[in-house]
Amino acid sequence: MGWLLLFIAGMAEIVFALSLKYNEGFTKLIPSIVTCISGGCSFYLLMLAIKTLPLGTAYAVWTGMGAVGVAILSIFLFKESTDWIRLASISFIIIGIIGLKLTYK
Repeated sequence: MGWLLLFIAGMAEIVFALSLKYNEGFTKLIPSIVTCISGGCSFYLLMLAIKTLPLGTAYAVWTGMGAVGVAILSIFLFKESTDWIRLASISFIIIGIIGLKLTYK
């Protein structure tokens, strides 16, 4: 159950980070509400996940999911760079997340 909560927390973290771009300094109501709700949900679900998962593993996976998700979606949504170094770096984060999951005992 902890891994499922962590996955959902990671998805909420992606929504949170992307909504920061759209709320324009909390000057737009709907994106600002999305930011607050998704941020709160993300932290709450992370808190629940660390009840059964090691803190270091859970936090690293949560942060990595957020970073990878935002980086990939930003390529499509905001036309950010697809330079090979950027894509390779994103791949290394994914490898790290997989490694943490595989080494969990």
